[in-house]
Amino acid sequence: MKIGQVAREAGVSVDTVRFYERRGVLPPAKRRPSGYREFGASAVDRIRMAKSLQELGLTLDEVVDALRTHDTGTATCDSERWRLEAVVARIDARIAELTRARHDAATALDDCRSGRCRLVPDLER
Repeated sequence: MKIGQVAREAGVSVDTVRFYERRGVLPPAKRRPSGYREFGASAVDRIRMAKSLQELGLTLDEVVDALRTHDTGTATCDSERWRLEAVVARIDARIAELTRARHDAATALDDCRSGRCRLVPDLER
């Protein structure tokens, strides 16, 4: 398959296919004598898998590592669970950060409503 067909079938751009190849999500494509990339049908499935792992919250480096582990045939739910545990921990930390930020913004809004706006400096002090 040419790169455009892989991109269409995987639902990504040609640039994404090239990026995934550079980053190791996809193995290097074979080249035609003309220099065009030639991908196997498995490239589409691999891109879809990478996208679904990223949508779960794995970083691209984590996706590459997970795919390599899968390629060795040693990946199991038990051996890979830690990846999702790390994602959940990152999400929980982000939620805590957002909760703190929301609380601080709501407090500042309450202050502003009562005439103590933090956005306007008190120049008369």
